[in-house]
Amino acid sequence: MPELNVIREKTLMREWSRARRYQGETVALVPTMGFLHEGHLSLIRTAKSVANFIVVSIYVNPGQFAPSEDLSTYPSDLVGDLRKLSDAGVDAVFCPADLYLSASGDDSARHSGDAVSQSEGNSCVEDGNRDHETWVRVEKLEKGMCGASRPVFFRGVATVVAKLFNIVEPDIAVFGKKDYQQWRVICRMVRDLDFDIRIIGADIVREFDGLAMSSRNVHLSPLDREKALSIYESLRKAKVAVEGGQRNCQELIALTKKTISEAGGKIDYVEIVEQQSLKTAEEIVCPVVLCVAAWFGNVRLIDNIELNI
Repeated sequence: MPELNVIREKTLMREWSRARRYQGETVALVPTMGFLHEGHLSLIRTAKSVANFIVVSIYVNPGQFAPSEDLSTYPSDLVGDLRKLSDAGVDAVFCPADLYLSASGDDSARHSGDAVSQSEGNSCVEDGNRDHETWVRVEKLEKGMCGASRPVFFRGVATVVAKLFNIVEPDIAVFGKKDYQQWRVICRMVRDLDFDIRIIGADIVREFDGLAMSSRNVHLSPLDREKALSIYESLRKAKVAVEGGQRNCQELIALTKKTISEAGGKIDYVEIVEQQSLKTAEEIVCPVVLCVAAWFGNVRLIDNIELNI
């Protein structure tokens, strides 16, 4: 098996990718924030089925975290991640230290992959926000759902993904549909800004008991993890109801909220929206997606299920 190519500098990453594309090969990018699990590995397998070379980025993006959010506690295991990526047959890993210009204007790469480097990244972007002035907004799709409770989130996501696209220059990029709104935001950004990149949305990967895989699951206490299974239970109940002829979205939302709340979850939102436009649906007359965000303990989990009639 070829040795995994770990790239930390933007210029070297761009050169690596261009060399492969110059030879007529296709390059697929799988963006991640590290602490990889089977869900990430499934994205890599999807990418390998459609491209010749696979790049995985590992970058905990400070631009998508508000000051009160969990950047400093986001789990990290770079050594373990690189081992998994090597075993998965990934060709290159892009591990930049900081994708935003610091106050000094120095965007040179430095990455240790531990909590210290993440903390430094947070400080850098707080200072660097005064230097970094260009942000990408997908104005309608970023509103509502996660955008309502995390107002800077999608601005940070769209900006960092645009930067990754400009650095890696992939032909294809693969995103998980667990972050459904994020996937649609990226699709719209690519369309509107004429990125010549094919975006693939990969299905949610679940634990054996139905819990959607997430790097944040590690923070759940055993009791909260058990309670969190109510999210998937609520989604399945909604799907069964739709299959039985239920079309009223408010009744489906009430059923979903009841299931999660009775298990001890604190609802952030439950919404049913059209799959592409993310417009709120009152009656199911076209393909929709039921999206949920709920807190269990101090961990916020998201999940969804597509409802097609």
